[in-house]
Amino acid sequence: MTFRLSTDPADVDVDVVATFLHDEAYWSLGRPRAVVERSLAASRLYTLVAEDGTMAAFARVVTDGVTFGWICDLFVVAAHRGQGLGHHLVEAIVADPDLAGMKRLLLATADAHGVYADVGFVPLLDSTLWMERPGPGA
Repeated sequence: MTFRLSTDPADVDVDVVATFLHDEAYWSLGRPRAVVERSLAASRLYTLVAEDGTMAAFARVVTDGVTFGWICDLFVVAAHRGQGLGHHLVEAIVADPDLAGMKRLLLATADAHGVYADVGFVPLLDSTLWMERPGPGA
């Protein structure tokens, strides 16, 4: 099966994304659909679309479009796992000319370090520079 990369928001199956983020993703369990919809509207979206037109994988990048980007909410739909689509999607994201020249492209993962290391991601070079302000539910 072949897959088409899309950055067109029309190719995002919002029902699939909202359900996955609410019910399955360890990083976003319980995330309300309204929050998902607002996050999609404020992000650059990447979708792998299967031959039958269904969404096979998804990710979004929160970015200013010039200097900084955060890859998040990346997942592969269960029926398409085990085919390397997550790796393919992150390769496409880092190759995107709009993101390739950024000073910093970040992500966080609990279980896919190898996928991201293969495309050049490393642990923070100096974690002492970074701070966070956890919000409710963090």
